[in-house]
Amino acid sequence: MRAIKNMQKITKAMKMVATAKFKKDMRTMENSLPFANPVLNLFQRLPVEEKAGGITYVAVTSDKGLCGGVNTAVAKQVRLGLAAEEAKGNAAKIMVVGGKGVAVLKRLYGDRFSTTFEECSKVPFTFAAASVIAERLAASKPPRCKVVSNEFKSMVSYDTIAKHTYTVDEATNMDRGEWTKAMDVYSFEPSIYEVWQDLHEFYYGCVIYGSVIQSTTTETAQRMNAMENASKNAGEMYGKVELQYNRARQAKITTELCEIISGASAV
Repeated sequence: MRAIKNMQKITKAMKMVATAKFKKDMRTMENSLPFANPVLNLFQRLPVEEKAGGITYVAVTSDKGLCGGVNTAVAKQVRLGLAAEEAKGNAAKIMVVGGKGVAVLKRLYGDRFSTTFEECSKVPFTFAAASVIAERLAASKPPRCKVVSNEFKSMVSYDTIAKHTYTVDEATNMDRGEWTKAMDVYSFEPSIYEVWQDLHEFYYGCVIYGSVIQSTTTETAQRMNAMENASKNAGEMYGKVELQYNRARQAKITTELCEIISGASAV
């Protein structure tokens, strides 16, 4: 009973910590997404063409657990994507952000790993950190790329999405008319052809940054819910164990009283 009570105290404390962290993560997300969204919206104007060829999956997970099924959902999406691509004969590689994703995927898909980034949550995630990951992604020159992450919806809901990310190869082989139509919505100085390489690397950074920020907020929200449910379950478990203890204690007292009364009657 003491152990159950201590466990309930720990889960309540973890919920309080997660609540405080959630407010900070929510504020960070609200301030950060307007920075990344314009570039993401620009590239979303490009047509999506499903072509054969190699693909790189970037799995965005957390470094800590006890946050519901957020990491499991990302790992499952990556596994399904890998199975579908390899069934078509396409080579697949995995980049993982977060220690939990490495732990889940390494056993079965360790030979597909190209790069992993762990302990990212030790310091607040910044665009500089996202740029390091984006630089490694750009250096690998993937023919196709999908970023799998959790998209924050509300305190109790989120979506696990595999976001198509336009690679340099896809943009190079794209129909020039479609490409020009999508890019002409903005005026570029110098011309788009001169800044395209830098713009594309910045796009990679924005995709990674937005995905990690949303995944972090989702993780904290789900940890709050998980700890609340754990505290509730610990309370119910304590009630059941306490009832069993009281019944056994009452039965023992009753037995002793009967023995005393029987002994007194015999005398």
